[in-house]
Amino acid sequence: MRSTTLLALLAVVLLYLVSGALVFQALEQPHEQQAQRELGEVREKFLRAHPCVSDQDLGLFIKEVADALGGGANPDTNSTSNSNHSAWDLGSAFFFSGTIITTIGYGNAALRTDAGRLFCIFYALVGIPLFGILLAGVGDRLGSSLRRGIGHIEAIFLKWQVPPELVRILSAVLFLLIGCLLFVLTPTFVFCYVEGWSKLEAIYFVVVTLTTVGFGDYVAGASPNQNSAAYQPLVWFWILLGLAYFASVLTTIGNWLRVVSRRTRAEMGGLTAQAASWTGTVTARVTQRVGPTAPPPPEKERPPQPPPPCPAQPASRPLSPAAPEKTEPPSPPTPPTPPTASALDYPSENLAFIDESSDTQSERGCALPRAPRGSRRPLNTPRKPARPRGPGRPRDKGVPA
Repeated sequence: MRSTTLLALLAVVLLYLVSGALVFQALEQPHEQQAQRELGEVREKFLRAHPCVSDQDLGLFIKEVADALGGGANPDTNSTSNSNHSAWDLGSAFFFSGTIITTIGYGNAALRTDAGRLFCIFYALVGIPLFGILLAGVGDRLGSSLRRGIGHIEAIFLKWQVPPELVRILSAVLFLLIGCLLFVLTPTFVFCYVEGWSKLEAIYFVVVTLTTVGFGDYVAGASPNQNSAAYQPLVWFWILLGLAYFASVLTTIGNWLRVVSRRTRAEMGGLTAQAASWTGTVTARVTQRVGPTAPPPPEKERPPQPPPPCPAQPASRPLSPAAPEKTEPPSPPTPPTPPTASALDYPSENLAFIDESSDTQSERGCALPRAPRGSRRPLNTPRKPARPRGPGRPRDKGVPA
């Protein structure tokens, strides 16, 4: 995640926290002030009714009562009552251990001994990862079972010629509805009946529990009137299944977001390729209309010069009588040597490697046209032998090389 994205996300979370704090302050602070005023009125009324009790003694008594209530004591029972209710019986202790490894931690019951707190540290360090593994396995099985059941419903919809896109939407809605019916609505009515809560209080407890918030103001089985030892363990198994369902829902949402991200990247890649192709096409068309730009000539290259005009030559030149033509046998052909440079670049070098057609052109009175720079005779072409020149056939001096 980029730094800018992380900072933006942090700003959004902080803004969300501040907005929540303002709303809770506006809703709960007046109720707190009202409760504090009522407690002061009750205290003053008690002191007027019992003048032998001092204000300091009453304050110490209230503090001890609050500590006892925090430790799990029941104010409705005393030493003379025959109640067997305990916050640390086997069922309640099992439920308390379950709240540790599920990280709910209601807080209605707390450890008061140093030995208990030390054991809780190691118990949580081992139990929380173990419960996470169990939760993943149960969530996988539960989600597979629900999807298998919804698959049969999808097959029915497909037989009815329902579009596949609509079938996918209906299957997702059914997955959410079935889970909410089994793990939210049904427990809500059960808690309303068993605990005597209102519907708002029951659904509040359900949501706070399955989101692992666990305030502790409402806890199933914490009432002294609940004497069933198996009630709280059953509540813990409901918590296990509910957390597994929510884990499967979160996994499904994560997979869906991952698929959407991959499709978005693929579509963006396709759009980028199309944009590149369109840009190349437009560039090629513009180049064709304007025409290719000729590259500048190199600095060392000389532009080709036109051949000089041929001087007028007589049609036939008589041979000198003093120098009769001698016939010499042709010299044997010499092996071709590859030219190292163009002949016109170095006019003072030997011109013997020029083709004999140049002599013929010279005799006819026309200079051989200059070959373009860079053209070379192929290396594998054998060179023709130089034509012998007799004394009666001197080289034309008037023709510039």
